[in-house]
Amino acid sequence: MAFKKDDVIIIEPKEMFVGKKDAPVTLVEFGEYESEECAKANEIVKQLLEEYDGKMRFQFRHFPLTLIHQRSLKASESAVAAGQEGKFWEMHNVLFSNRRNLGTTSLKLHSKEAGIKNKKFLDDLVNGVYGWQVQDDLKEGINRGVKDLPTFFVNDVLVTGKPTFANLSAAIEAALKKTKKKPASSKQRA
Repeated sequence: MAFKKDDVIIIEPKEMFVGKKDAPVTLVEFGEYESEECAKANEIVKQLLEEYDGKMRFQFRHFPLTLIHQRSLKASESAVAAGQEGKFWEMHNVLFSNRRNLGTTSLKLHSKEAGIKNKKFLDDLVNGVYGWQVQDDLKEGINRGVKDLPTFFVNDVLVTGKPTFANLSAAIEAALKKTKKKPASSKQRA
């Protein structure tokens, strides 16, 4: 007799955003939680979200460099697990704050700090329940040419250069100008 496995719908990282849903600009970062550069970029992203409130939405995609940072994969999985309870961004920030302490047991403690209620959180991590979602992000990053972390895209256009506030702001401003020109040019043709 076959047992019917319950279908569990998992919210994928590519479906998790912070910011206004219909914002004209989407900023996507491929990064990981053990990287100092990604932690610095996270602070810049917080500033950008304030500066472009209502005009930009942000998405973090996982690109764990497991040859350098062995704990980055489980940290990414823990963020995806937190996202299932609507706590992705809380966990995201807790992970960056604790980037030097990301062992599996520590991740369980961090989950409590982020407000996670799931009693199976540690079991899910140990069993790799959210590993496929992280692997999907990794594959997409590779397909998009991600080599260094962090890597940013503004409206699917790669942002080159160091991810500074000025550099990312310039890319966002350019994208905002493009989105404003499109409706105006279609009116002129009519």
